[in-house]
Amino acid sequence: MQARQTLTPGQKGTKKFLERYGKQLICVRYRYDDQRRKRFTTIEIIVEESDWSPPEKPEIVGLRVEFRETELQRRVKQSGGKWNSAKRVWEIHYD
Repeated sequence: MQARQTLTPGQKGTKKFLERYGKQLICVRYRYDDQRRKRFTTIEIIVEESDWSPPEKPEIVGLRVEFRETELQRRVKQSGGKWNSAKRVWEIHYD
């Protein structure tokens, strides 16, 4: 199935859903199934609202590890470190 059209509330093709769901309506999608030759209308609505605060981004620090310190490089990589070739350091979360 392929979504060919996504409409925002108020556009042509969303009027009856906007009347029914009001401000809860996020979008209306028209999906097409070529094999079954069917068109499906789907909607996205808000069903619940609550307060939320985004998680803090962990601080990323750069670690210099000598080329010959392979065991330390392995441990940094296992801890989620990524090699930054431009800065020539291992980048890892501070925590």
